[in-house]
Amino acid sequence: MPDRAWRDEQVQRSLAAWEFGDLMRLLRRRAGLSQMDVRALTGFTQSYISDLENGRKQLGGRDSIIGLLNGMGLPSDLRPLLLTPLVERDRTAASDALDPAMPWTADRMVTSLEAVVGGPMKRRRVLTALSGAALTQYVLQSAIAPTEALALGARDGTRVTNPLLTSLQTTTNTLRQLDASSGSGTLAGTAKQHLQVLLGLMKTGTYDERTGRQLAAVTADTAIQTGWYTFDGGQHEEAQRLFLGALRAAHASTDSRLRAGALSFLAIHGYSVGDPRHAVAAARTARQSINDQDAPALHAMLLTRQARGHARLHEGRHALAALEEAETLCAVGPGEDDPHWLYWINTGEILGQRGSCFLELGRPAAAANAFAAARGVLRRDETRTRAQFLSRAATAQMRAGDVDAGCATGQEVLTMVDGIQSARLDEHLRTMLREARQFESAAPVRPLLERGEALLKGRSSA
Repeated sequence: MPDRAWRDEQVQRSLAAWEFGDLMRLLRRRAGLSQMDVRALTGFTQSYISDLENGRKQLGGRDSIIGLLNGMGLPSDLRPLLLTPLVERDRTAASDALDPAMPWTADRMVTSLEAVVGGPMKRRRVLTALSGAALTQYVLQSAIAPTEALALGARDGTRVTNPLLTSLQTTTNTLRQLDASSGSGTLAGTAKQHLQVLLGLMKTGTYDERTGRQLAAVTADTAIQTGWYTFDGGQHEEAQRLFLGALRAAHASTDSRLRAGALSFLAIHGYSVGDPRHAVAAARTARQSINDQDAPALHAMLLTRQARGHARLHEGRHALAALEEAETLCAVGPGEDDPHWLYWINTGEILGQRGSCFLELGRPAAAANAFAAARGVLRRDETRTRAQFLSRAATAQMRAGDVDAGCATGQEVLTMVDGIQSARLDEHLRTMLREARQFESAAPVRPLLERGEALLKGRSSA
């Protein structure tokens, strides 16, 4: 591989972002090489190289990444781009807890989460949200940072037993199920209190290495869910800090599936209120981290997150390719390693995400068709999820010109949402009503607007 190919600005951007498929394609074109030439350099098959370049495959972990970069002749002076330097920040204990350059230890995990939900760090300084290169580095470090042995020391606190862990996990699971049906509005405070208990056990509890990893796993799952309730309640920066702390807890647990779960919520944050490029990077990194797991459902879920990021970037081909792979994997059914907390992934969820992607891509008719297919297979007990997708379905129908159908779906949604507290759902309702206002002269629109505006006003004053 000629050195000049590595000096290209786009090549170096792809290297810094860990976009290895783009990196391979750009290098090959800059050097005038064929995919068979790259096969000779790296040992990868031509079909695998083609899949990498077209986003159909991801590199499967650290060894594959090293093999690719060595085979392509990465110059030594470019290696630091793999760990893009952080923008300088104040070196308080709180900011150090989120610095990817610092060791990923259990102590730093506890510190980062206490800074959000309470504890000694709360009295110092609340952690700032991450963005840009700092967020990218944090995500990438989660995949390659070594795991430190849990520091046990001399402790005289509560002994962490298997029955206690089961009880703590049951509480997390119960809150998750309540969220799916009635929204997160009343759950964030309770979840934070539960998370504080777990952090207290991490700090002062008595446990061995195995039990400590299990405790870190429950902490990671709880922090992920607490972050989600906070995000769904409209507190986006605080939610991101919880997701980042959850990623540290997942790292301490050594469970790559929990790491993938935390990254999946960082992806939601990215495509919803942040930079959709971070959504794509987080989802891809998550898939790389579970490459050795038999977890088709988890891969399918991550692909929907990646697709939403691509759709926000108006990368329609990549979005649809990710969705097609997700549908194929979902049809396989759960694998041996699919986690218990992913019970909700099914064909309806993927069809709903397809509809959301089409809506982002400016294809409302295709979105309406996808949502129509989804509603027949979405779980009826997950009322908040159904209402969210159906509110987007109503928007899609109206944008496609079918105002009567859009208003009928909208009225159905307004009937469903009574009692559901979710700032995110409310934003979808506002989008639906803004769309309806463009057709105020149509007979069914005025009743929808009056009912919807009254409902939202009542919720905001409650």
